[in-house]
Amino acid sequence: MARFLRPLALVGAVLALWELAARSGLWNRLLFPPLARIGEEFAAFASSGEGLAQAWVSLYRALGGFALAAVVGVALGMVMGRSKLVAGLLDPLFSGTYAVPKLALFPIFIFVFGIGSLSKVALIFLECLYPIVIMTYHGARDVNRVLLWSGQNMGASRAMILRRIVIPAAAPFIFAGFRVALPVAMIVVVITEMVSSADGLGYMVIYALSSLRTDRMLAVVIAISLIGLALDWAIVFLRDRLVYWEKLDTYYV
Repeated sequence: MARFLRPLALVGAVLALWELAARSGLWNRLLFPPLARIGEEFAAFASSGEGLAQAWVSLYRALGGFALAAVVGVALGMVMGRSKLVAGLLDPLFSGTYAVPKLALFPIFIFVFGIGSLSKVALIFLECLYPIVIMTYHGARDVNRVLLWSGQNMGASRAMILRRIVIPAAAPFIFAGFRVALPVAMIVVVITEMVSSADGLGYMVIYALSSLRTDRMLAVVIAISLIGLALDWAIVFLRDRLVYWEKLDTYYV
């Protein structure tokens, strides 16, 4: 029970401080709207068909780019982890360009793919690709050699070794990459929708801010954070079910 109460206590403390700031009179309520107004706007957002439709637009863009990055990233990472030649070719490329902010390329993506969803999905794909490739690469490269030798000595083919040894050993790394990339997908979709879109949660944020409706903007931000939390829980749930052997080897002291 304490494991669930500790995060709630922290959230409660933050909300209490916010309400004190809103009622203190030291700051304009445009900057710190009361929690009641934010709650009313959030209830209106959650109960309206338009709000849910905008959330779905952002979600399918984010999940579309993430899914493409997951498929391509896992495949590339596996090949890099098991082939010294491919790793030598691609590792410097990924390492050298990882720190480059891919959002700076968004105008080029708009020029190539248009102002619609395709440019946003393509940029999300690129942003999510890097952590998935790098984590999968290290997971596939760091497989215990004893396991590989044992499989070879028992006559297992390369395909069987990949399926039965390499992929299960790299699975915790793959899910770690997924857990890093999925929030990145939500961040990128919101930013790109703020820059160039007439729909989606990012558009709702920038429209509310330009209308000086800070309470409505914060309500949409809360919705974004809840979607991100739900997606993270989904990834953790899948990891615990599919990579169940990792839980047997890890614990908190």
